[in-house]
Amino acid sequence: MTQPQTAPETAGHTIRWWARWYDVTSWLMSFGHAGAITLKAMDIAAPADGEKVLDVGCGTGRLTFAALDRAQGAVIHGIDASPEMIGVARGKARRRKAEVDFQTAAIEKLPFGDAGFDLVLSGFMLHHLPEDVKKSGIAEVARVLKPGGRFVAVDFSGEGGGFIGHVATLLGHGHSHEGIDTLLAMLREAGFTEVQRVETKFKSLAFIRARK
Repeated sequence: MTQPQTAPETAGHTIRWWARWYDVTSWLMSFGHAGAITLKAMDIAAPADGEKVLDVGCGTGRLTFAALDRAQGAVIHGIDASPEMIGVARGKARRRKAEVDFQTAAIEKLPFGDAGFDLVLSGFMLHHLPEDVKKSGIAEVARVLKPGGRFVAVDFSGEGGGFIGHVATLLGHGHSHEGIDTLLAMLREAGFTEVQRVETKFKSLAFIRARK
């Protein structure tokens, strides 16, 4: 299916003109820890063989391809509101000869039916959303997850005082401690259970896990 090349209507922030440099920028902002952060997210998410996985706000596909590598026979989808980011992700898929469905779409209007996914991932995207969009996006995630399905997100927390935290704060990214608590409350209000922030060595990041 051919996807539109214009961005969908959304109140969330999208990365457009510098999408081609996003991977280098994220590596620099993570002080070279981007790969380790991705592996930790995969350990928490634990994508299993044959599962159906959705990466919301997939960007250039870092978590998307990590899930594909981790789970044999998994059906992987990625959506992002930036056509440029999707273009980069599709280029990676072509070079890897990977079967991944990348679509231009916004989290608050997911182009999928109800209860179709075992796992939904989100990497460094939620901080781009206004509170009302975040709330509607979480509701959409709950809608497309199967009963018992998992949602795993990683984002800037604005805490920890480390290099990543300082850079995120300077650039206006990330959540405060109260913001993370609000996000956890939103997940519970949307019907998620087992909602928790998973402690890791990356103190400036929040790894969040929940079950529908």
